[in-house]
Amino acid sequence: MKRLTLTVLLLSASHLAVPAATLSEIRVFPKTIHLSTRDDHQSVLIQARYDNGITEDITSQATFTLSNPALCSKEGNVLRPRKNGTTQLTITIKGQTKIIPITVKQATTKRPISFRLDVVPLLTKAGCNTGACHGSSRGKDMFRLSLFGYDPAGDYFRLTRDFSGRRINLAIPEKSMIIEKTTGAIQHSGGDLFTRESPQCKTLMQWLSAGAPDDAPDVATPTKLELFPKHTVLEGKTTQQLMVRASYSDGTDRDVTKLARFMSSDELAIKVSPHGLASAGVRGEAFVIARLATLTTGTPFITIPKNAPAATLGKSNNYIDTLISRKLAQLRITPSNLCSDEIFLRRATIDIIGSLPTPEEFKAFTSSPSPNKRADLVNALVERKGFIDLWVMKWAELLQIRSGQDFSYKSAILYHNWLEQQLSSNVPINTIIHALLSSNGGTFSTPPTNYYQVETETLKRAENVAQVFMGTRIQCAQCHNHPFDKWTMDDYYGFAAFFSQVGVKKAEDPRERIVFNKGNGDVKHLVDKRVMAPRFLGGDTPKLEKLDRRKVLADWLTSPDNPYFARNVVNIIWAQYMGRGIIEPVDDARLSNPPANPELLDALAKKLVESNYDFKTIVRDICNSRTYQLSTRTNPSNELDERNFSHATVRRLRAEVLLDCISTVTHTKDKFSGLPLGARATHIADGKTSTHFLTTFGRATRATVCSCEVSMEPNLSQALALINGKTVGGKISSGDVVKTLLKEGKSPTEIMDILFVQCLSRKPTEGERSALADQLVDDKGSADALNDIFWALLNSQEFIFNH
Repeated sequence: MKRLTLTVLLLSASHLAVPAATLSEIRVFPKTIHLSTRDDHQSVLIQARYDNGITEDITSQATFTLSNPALCSKEGNVLRPRKNGTTQLTITIKGQTKIIPITVKQATTKRPISFRLDVVPLLTKAGCNTGACHGSSRGKDMFRLSLFGYDPAGDYFRLTRDFSGRRINLAIPEKSMIIEKTTGAIQHSGGDLFTRESPQCKTLMQWLSAGAPDDAPDVATPTKLELFPKHTVLEGKTTQQLMVRASYSDGTDRDVTKLARFMSSDELAIKVSPHGLASAGVRGEAFVIARLATLTTGTPFITIPKNAPAATLGKSNNYIDTLISRKLAQLRITPSNLCSDEIFLRRATIDIIGSLPTPEEFKAFTSSPSPNKRADLVNALVERKGFIDLWVMKWAELLQIRSGQDFSYKSAILYHNWLEQQLSSNVPINTIIHALLSSNGGTFSTPPTNYYQVETETLKRAENVAQVFMGTRIQCAQCHNHPFDKWTMDDYYGFAAFFSQVGVKKAEDPRERIVFNKGNGDVKHLVDKRVMAPRFLGGDTPKLEKLDRRKVLADWLTSPDNPYFARNVVNIIWAQYMGRGIIEPVDDARLSNPPANPELLDALAKKLVESNYDFKTIVRDICNSRTYQLSTRTNPSNELDERNFSHATVRRLRAEVLLDCISTVTHTKDKFSGLPLGARATHIADGKTSTHFLTTFGRATRATVCSCEVSMEPNLSQALALINGKTVGGKISSGDVVKTLLKEGKSPTEIMDILFVQCLSRKPTEGERSALADQLVDDKGSADALNDIFWALLNSQEFIFNH
């Protein structure tokens, strides 16, 4: 008996044990080493990757051998130049050998100290020029620096010439205020930043001792920044050292790990020290960023618990599931089970057409034995008018269709009707946007020209185009280089120059405007007042000749080769059906806010282009995926996952859809300004038109293009509006649904079932049926008792939320 028990225990232990991982690859960074000038150095990183996806920093376990030690020295994993020439570094680790070629130049030449290449990065690293310190718009303690050093010329002037002799002391460099404050010799509100013996202080002293020189006009500038290693997966509480290398305009490169500033998108998952040591925390993922001068780069990290069991993945319906499963397997997250047919019917109908399924549709779908009934439902829904209504409303929000002082109601209606006609005719979305951006003519006769009447400021137009059609917020780069992305002020004003020649004049009708290309007008850089040539965001400067700048931009933006447009459109579509974007928020794509699944985003974008920008194709793919059809019920591995779509999310119905659903199930009609009785809230063309109910539940005012305009967060005012307001109670009374059913001879129990199906797309559970049946018996099945049940259903979280 003891032997049998021991055998069972051993079998159980072997079943639970995580199999040992096998080494699959050893990666060495960098692949080549270039050392130039006497003080240059280069660190080497070695990372092991195992067959289970885990990576490990094994640099300290390696043996380093130089084929010619006379050319460079080795201190641990750091190499420094000694003599010009070429040699090799041989790395021996885990039975493998890796060889890195080394080139040494100007080994005995001292590189001149540089304000831009040495001092400014040092100040950035120390946090001196951040927004919380001297980098704020007004500076701090009577001293201002440009944010993250975007204006080094101005920084040099303020440090050396502004209040001459106050901040630097060339006669006694060690008595300079910049030294004494940063080392704590005198009071400094920023605290002690480094010691007198630190490399940072020595760099400042070297610059001051050399006379605090400014750089020559042809000083090298960083052109590329690389962060190593790439794509790291850490198991347990392990660490990974990072290395940053910068390439410069003079052809050289440097290990700038000590000068780069590090940030993590999620410090609970990954925390990075100032020296670039990444430490794993809770299960999750983070994007680690390194910044130097105007350059920013990053790399993704995944952290999983020690010995976490492998994920159990379901069958893939399409490429979406394959790419989602690949990511979940890395995170060792098991996705939730599929939702029931009843939940899928309600979820898909609300998401795709903004309505609830009728009792007839409920019966037909739940009783159908067809294995393809979910796909058939999706195909049928995307062809219904409600599908177009929802997307017209969505794009009307993004395009800010809203009457106002300078934008007439007639223009708003014509603009909205044009948009509806385009989408109803299945015009490709890139064609629609191209027509908007390149439009000329009257705002009445050519409705897409209203795009330039909604927003009349040149810079704001550029910001809106980037945010709506590229998913990129460039507003920060108007006053300084973007602190969390790659965009510079040159990028911002170069992009804005595309809109500097838009002309607007009055028409015969005082409510109408004529939009045209006036052929002149420029945008000047905020700092040095340069006239900026139009330049694609993140791209080249086009040859305009005498073309309309907006048409050139529209051609580039809507081209299949554009790296932003298709990705942005599919991200918007994805968020509409999944509750959050692959990039979230959907209009804030930046280096420090990377996609949760970049491969999926690329695959969807590719599919959109291949389908000639028919977004119905993408909607079908999303809604037919297993990922979309997952349950909201979580398991221990995915209960904290809010990023990787391992389970469905519970989402409150947006204001217009909620009101339409209440009106539908109560058999009542609404009246909105400018629309006939019975029109749906999703049909409202003018963003200025609203009701108390719609405002309370967060209908977009369309005052901005921000995705945050639509509020989906529940609050107390909404609860009170449903419980005490006229909408629910009034519609139940005026619709007389219960009285009508009683007149048709339906029993109270049958009516209760009908109400459940109409409101929740399911029949009551046995517990609900029993509890409510007792109430009906007490009240003798009266209409009032049934209306109370109706009221309770409309006020339930299950009705207000899509799940």
